[in-house]
Amino acid sequence: MLNNHDDLLQRRLRHVNVRHDPASRTVWVEFKYKERPCFTIDLLTDVLAVQRSIRKSVKAEYLEAHEDRLLFQVVSSTDKQVFSLGGDLEYFISLIETKNREALSRYARICVDIQYASVTHYDIPFTTIALVEGEALGGGFEGALSANVLVAERKARFGFPEITFGMFPGMGALSLLVRKITPGMARRLIMDHRVYTAAELYELGVVDVLAPDGGGKAAVADYIKRHTSAAPGLHGFQAAVDRALPISYEELLDVVELWVDAAMQLSEKNRRLMAYFARAQIKRYASGDKTYTSDEFRSASS
Repeated sequence: MLNNHDDLLQRRLRHVNVRHDPASRTVWVEFKYKERPCFTIDLLTDVLAVQRSIRKSVKAEYLEAHEDRLLFQVVSSTDKQVFSLGGDLEYFISLIETKNREALSRYARICVDIQYASVTHYDIPFTTIALVEGEALGGGFEGALSANVLVAERKARFGFPEITFGMFPGMGALSLLVRKITPGMARRLIMDHRVYTAAELYELGVVDVLAPDGGGKAAVADYIKRHTSAAPGLHGFQAAVDRALPISYEELLDVVELWVDAAMQLSEKNRRLMAYFARAQIKRYASGDKTYTSDEFRSASS
């Protein structure tokens, strides 16, 4: 059982909290930010280690037909205002300016490994859930999209700022969005410099469960309670989605290489814009003001 390993695993982790709730047959994984609320390489390494541990445990329980095996994983953040502001822009800039394509590609591939494990629910009948209570931008939005179920509080905000500094979201955004909405709408979400509310994305079909502010955890608990007894149907439907709307690991890797190509060609002006957003991450997190607006996305690129 996973909970027998929780303490040992948690002692090795610095950027993620792991909690097993046997009553709901759920494992909770929470991002724990030290400085900037973004996906640093250290945080990603912790997430990858957690996923490997969960995959091993849930597969063993499934194959053994364990009576009360784990059925759900919930990913959230300990910071209720920020799910994630996305990629580590300072790290990106340093790798681009030193022409370290290999390290940038390695970072991106780790992201793809994490996204693919989540969206394919470890290749067993299992459900991954993302709970977004605050900001989910860029790679943070992609991370939330990779879950089988996206739960968001009304105050949550989503957006892709990458185009502002000459980039695009390359760790699965398009592949994941077109499983939920039309390709045309997916292009609009990625390219239009907008911050979207959770309610807007719920109406579009991107957010699966819209929760009241402060009620995200309760909404997750309700979803889990309602679907535990109906797990065969839920997992059968997920298998049908996988069959009808398959997502390919090779496709994700190909797109990542396009992303790395684009990053290595960024102009000095675009690198300055990226640095602006990196500084904004630090400033906002330190001040407690963590809400981006569509106007900021647009004005930064003008």
